[in-house]
Amino acid sequence: MFRSGATGPIDASSAFSTPTPAPSPTAPELPQLRIPTSAQDVTDTTKQAASWFDTHWASWLAGGLQIVLIIVLALVLRVVVSKLITQLIARMARSHDQHEESRLGGLLANHGVVNPERRQQRSEAIGSVLRSMASFTILGTAALMVLSALGMNLAPLLASAGVAGVAIGFGARNLVTDFLSGVFMIMEDQYGVGDEIDTGVATGTVLEVGLRVTKLRGANGEIWYIRNGEVKRIANMSQGWATASVDVQVGYKEDLQRVEDLIQQTAEGLSKEAPYDELVWAPVSILGVESVAADSVMVRIEARTAPGKAPVVARALRQRLKTAFDQAGIKVKEEATAVATGVAITSVEPSPPSALSDPTSPRYRAAEPIPQPKPPTDDPTLQKP
Repeated sequence: MFRSGATGPIDASSAFSTPTPAPSPTAPELPQLRIPTSAQDVTDTTKQAASWFDTHWASWLAGGLQIVLIIVLALVLRVVVSKLITQLIARMARSHDQHEESRLGGLLANHGVVNPERRQQRSEAIGSVLRSMASFTILGTAALMVLSALGMNLAPLLASAGVAGVAIGFGARNLVTDFLSGVFMIMEDQYGVGDEIDTGVATGTVLEVGLRVTKLRGANGEIWYIRNGEVKRIANMSQGWATASVDVQVGYKEDLQRVEDLIQQTAEGLSKEAPYDELVWAPVSILGVESVAADSVMVRIEARTAPGKAPVVARALRQRLKTAFDQAGIKVKEEATAVATGVAITSVEPSPPSALSDPTSPRYRAAEPIPQPKPPTDDPTLQKP
C-alpha cells in the first residue's frame, strides 16, 4: 500500500511500534506492547500474552491466597482474643463467693472494698482498653504482612516508623506517663466517679476519670484538672468504709461503768432507727478512757459507717448522748472548788480592790480632806476680857 520508489515498502509495524524499556533483572518479564497491524501480529501478541499469563498465574494465585489467609487468621485471632478478654473480665466481676480468687483476680477485683456495681463498671473499662490494644496490635501486624506479600519493601517504612516513634517518645514522654498512670489507676480501682479523694494538690469529688486527666469538683465549686502522671499519692474517702470517732466528756466523780452502759444503749438505739440503720455498718465500740483531768474524764467511742457518712453519724450520736446524759443526771464536768490548806471553801467574800476603798483603813482616813476652820461665834461667854 505504501511505496517509495527504490526504497521498497515501509513496515508499518516497525514504524509505529513504541520502544519498550529493558526489563530489570528483578522485575518479572512483561510482554512487549505494540499496535498489531496484521492478523499475524494479532496472533503473535495473543500468544505472548497467554504465555506470560501461564507463566505468572501461579505466583498471583499464591500471593492472593496468602493475603486472604493472613486476613482470615487476623480476624479469627481478634475474635478469639476478644472472647478471652471478655471471659477474664466476667471472672473479675464475679463476687468472692462465686469463684476462687486467682492472682490476677485478687489484684484487680479488690474484694471486700468495692461494691458489685463499682466492680462491674471498672471491669468494663479495663475490658475496653484491653480489647482496643489487642485489636490494634493484631490488625497492625496483619497489615504489615499483607504489604510484604504484595512485594513492597517494608524496610524504609519500618525505619521511618522507628525514627518517628523515638521522636514521639522523647517529645511526648509526659503524655505516655499520663496514659500509663491512667491505665493502672483504672485497673487498680484507686478511685471512680463520685468518690471524694485527696490527691495532694487538690481535694474534691471525682467528676470524670480519663486515661490522661482526672477532673475534680472542689469544695468551693471549682473544677480541678489533674494529670494522672503527676499524682504521687491518693487518699480515697469514699471507698470501703469510714470511722466516726466521738469523745464523750463526763464528770470526774461519775461512775464509768454506768456511763459506758448508757453510751452503749444510746448507740444501739441510734443504729436501729432510720436512716442511721443503713449508715452504721458495725456496732459502736467503746475504746475506753482517753484522758483524765481534774474535773472530767474523756471517753472515746468509734462507729464504722458508710463511706463519707462519718460526720453525719458522729453529730447524731453526740446529740443523742447529750439528751441521754441530761435524763440520767450525768454531769459532763465537776463544779469548780477552791482548795486552801486542805479545806474546801465553797464561798469566799471578795476582797476590796484597794485599801483606799475601805473606810475603816488608816490609809483611807489619811486621804480624807482637812476640815475647814469654824467661823467665830457671838457668844459673850466665849469672848476674852
